[in-house]
Amino acid sequence: MGRLRDCVVLLGPELEPWRCASFEWTGDTVTAVERTAPARTLESGALVVIPGLTNSHTHMGDSAFPDGATGLTLEQGFFRPDGFKYRRLAGLAREEHLPHVVNHLRYMARTGTVAHMDFREQGPAGSELLREASRITGVDSVILGQFSGVPFGAEALAANVDPLPADARRELEDVLGVADGFSESTMNDLTDTAWREIRELTGRLGKLRAIHCLENAGYRDVSLARTGRGDLARALELYDPHLIVHMTVADASEVALLASSGKTAVLNPRANVCLGLPVPPVRALLEAGANLLLGTDNGMLNSPNLFAELDFTYKLAKSQYGDAVRPDPLAILRMATSNISAVRGPAHPGCLEAGLPATFVVLDFHQPHLRSTQHLPASVVTRITPEDVLATFSRGRPLYQDPRLAL
Repeated sequence: MGRLRDCVVLLGPELEPWRCASFEWTGDTVTAVERTAPARTLESGALVVIPGLTNSHTHMGDSAFPDGATGLTLEQGFFRPDGFKYRRLAGLAREEHLPHVVNHLRYMARTGTVAHMDFREQGPAGSELLREASRITGVDSVILGQFSGVPFGAEALAANVDPLPADARRELEDVLGVADGFSESTMNDLTDTAWREIRELTGRLGKLRAIHCLENAGYRDVSLARTGRGDLARALELYDPHLIVHMTVADASEVALLASSGKTAVLNPRANVCLGLPVPPVRALLEAGANLLLGTDNGMLNSPNLFAELDFTYKLAKSQYGDAVRPDPLAILRMATSNISAVRGPAHPGCLEAGLPATFVVLDFHQPHLRSTQHLPASVVTRITPEDVLATFSRGRPLYQDPRLAL
């Protein structure tokens, strides 16, 4: 059994901060939370407990090349077959690659992240490598595999009728034997027929589906020219994805379409900015009622530190609202915590209460920049550094624990 005494805990799916006489867990479950009073301000510091964070869009494979995409366009850095990422991954042996991924997962745990959803390149072998890194570190890797190559040539994509080639179908089945689901870079990489095949197979196997949409205007324009539908509309019609990543250049009609679909969008503002792309319409998506998650995207572009992403996203959203009031910082924090339940289900609630998984982060609010906070949720979202993280637990298992915290 573990226990923290006289702490502040962000409780329930709304993440309301409560002073608690004790916070207890046994095995993998929170067993007792003794609330005493709401606690949005502090006078002399406290231990603050928040739900473990989920990074909902990563590419851990290219974490081996930090800042390797500097000065490169989206196409030069990340498009197959000749983008920098794919050329470098092809030349990296497994024994060299695995330690990079393991170390980055450990850094994620060091910065409060307990789970991530990864768009994993390199076919079945890529998914197997990440699965091994997850086993080593205890970080929960939700693996969304990808084809190792481009299944169609330009003529077949233009005609937009061919099914998956037999070798691609076999690779898809092999990927899904290892991974938790499937991802592809854009809707423009496959034919309509192929997307329907993938939807049918993943649905039959109970696997997740994810796709990048509207990262730049070219995604929409190519899809329109080829099929008469934008990439978001096409994804919803043909592929029925659980996760739609980016929405960076979404216009008002596309924001409304996403919201009405009930699908979840994953925003990656720091990565978009690194590539000189527009920032996502956070305000419009929030006001439309879309379920939103956050990701740090490629390891080449960003460290996988969600606290940095929370800070940037909150301030970006405030700029888009154009006032000092909106949004509530807890609306941003929910993008890395309780909003995940809409995708992963009740076994992964992303929040804390007695009877729920003991998946949490302990923050040191005795630090000078935190100890007298006048708005605790805002301080969690904007002021936390790695040095303020004292422990990260996943279902009662410590993924990281600072020696300063004795339990």
